[in-house]
Amino acid sequence: MTIRILDISDLSHCIALAEDRDWPPEDHKWRLLFRAGDVYGIDDPAGGGLAGVVVCTRYGRELAAVGMMLVAESHGRQGLGTRLMRHVIANAGVATIWLTATSYGRPLYEKVGFRAIDECTQYTGDFTGTEPRMRSRPVTDADLPAILALDAKVFGAPRPDLLRHLPEFTDGFRVMEGPNGLIGFGAAWRNTDNTVLGPVVADDKDTARALLSDLAASTTGPVRLDLVRSRPDQLAWAAEHGLRPGSSTTVMIHGDDLPGDRDRLFNPLMVAMG
Repeated sequence: MTIRILDISDLSHCIALAEDRDWPPEDHKWRLLFRAGDVYGIDDPAGGGLAGVVVCTRYGRELAAVGMMLVAESHGRQGLGTRLMRHVIANAGVATIWLTATSYGRPLYEKVGFRAIDECTQYTGDFTGTEPRMRSRPVTDADLPAILALDAKVFGAPRPDLLRHLPEFTDGFRVMEGPNGLIGFGAAWRNTDNTVLGPVVADDKDTARALLSDLAASTTGPVRLDLVRSRPDQLAWAAEHGLRPGSSTTVMIHGDDLPGDRDRLFNPLMVAMG
């Protein structure tokens, strides 16, 4: 049961494995993960599918994000998850590895050296309670250099290849400008049953909230925000605008502390990618 790099031809098997563990069949999300990250898998020895999978997305030599850790129910408690995580750690080649862990998965990550630093909660619902002023505008190609420069300072690691995918991946991609240039950007993308608002990178919380309000106003149906417990003002703001807390995961890291100016990173693109 060797670990191998998967490619897009394995997409249907990844989705089937997710459904085996009662995860939604997030085809759109998986396609971005295949483009931007390394998808590792273990074939089911019985044939016709996967026994386990995990995705590692690297951002230079500073940071990697791990997500979509899945082991088939029929292969649970056989050490496959531990093997996959040790493989990721050995091959990441970065100073820090980041992930969010369910209560079920947290003991595995602690076993291989991850430590908890925060908690992340999904807030979902119909966004209400404010009249968006559309202070932001849609992104143009000319904005990309400024977006990459701002993101590199805030995220603390280069992710130009991922950000260049956002215009085609997202349903909305907006920027805000100040007197001296770009002060924030944000995106919204459609998942299976809601629209995720993220990433959102901004110089301050007012800019971030204006971006979120404009993005929410441009969508239909429920939205989702992934928010960390260490920013209670953002949790309160989400609740004031009609969103309700759902499932939570533990934010964990391996290696060095997170790089960058995390006070200006208000929402991740997704919890599988940071």
